[in-house]
Amino acid sequence: MEPAIRTLSLADDGYPGLLREIPGPAEQLFVRGTLPKADAAHIAIVGTRKATAEGRTFARTLARELAGRGAVVVSGLALGIDAAAHEGAIEGRGTTVAVLANGLDTIYPASHESLGRRILETGGCLVSEYPAGTPALPHRFLERNRIISGLSSAVVIIEAPSRSGSLATARHAALQGREVFVVPGPARHPNFAGSHMLIRNGARLVTSADEVLEDLGLEIAAPASETTAPISPTARTILELISKAKRALGLDEIAEAANIEPAAASEALTMLLLDGFIDEKRGHFIVRGTK
Repeated sequence: MEPAIRTLSLADDGYPGLLREIPGPAEQLFVRGTLPKADAAHIAIVGTRKATAEGRTFARTLARELAGRGAVVVSGLALGIDAAAHEGAIEGRGTTVAVLANGLDTIYPASHESLGRRILETGGCLVSEYPAGTPALPHRFLERNRIISGLSSAVVIIEAPSRSGSLATARHAALQGREVFVVPGPARHPNFAGSHMLIRNGARLVTSADEVLEDLGLEIAAPASETTAPISPTARTILELISKAKRALGLDEIAEAANIEPAAASEALTMLLLDGFIDEKRGHFIVRGTK
């Protein structure tokens, strides 16, 4: 059974402290799932819906590394960068919070219903300032952006065009006294026009999870090592395939060569990454330690 929607008011003890302190906090916060502990570092990762493959991969990797170090990843469950951030946090066996622009009785976009369930199943939560039955209208996405930044101590922008909701999130973050980090990209790529403007205006340039944590003054230790579980037959097949190739392979190449569905290949690759057998470089995979 899916968790029920509960309501928190500004006066409730369980209302997030960071959100309470911003200008214009949500008078009521609707929650499905478990709100993370207040003492955990909350870091938002947002960006364009029309993200490049490289941008989605970077968002996923950044979220996975931050979540693996104990940070809570906050985003908006939108297509593109947001979805990649939530997925990465889940892969990192961490916690992620999705802020919706509609009532929590439905998931928007509908294509992310499965992702929403995975967020709940892995100990995360869905939040909104809108009661059940409220539809996702354009102005509500801009309104909810202040909640994304308000729940976080910092916001990381990945691929923001010159007209992007992520820029609104960055503006809210600055007004709320949050740190704004920006991942740079090719000088003339339209997906980075807004990103580079933010850097010119004083946002911090970052390229890794370590830089984000260092700039925030956080010393979040990596989780204690655990005994690695035996890898699955699919994962073993893929590992042997990558080893024999002696070069980095993309997901589609791996799935075709191993004659398995891309979704199954992606799941196996995630476990190989988490267990330290392989590394990911620009969306391609190679045996760890290979130059």
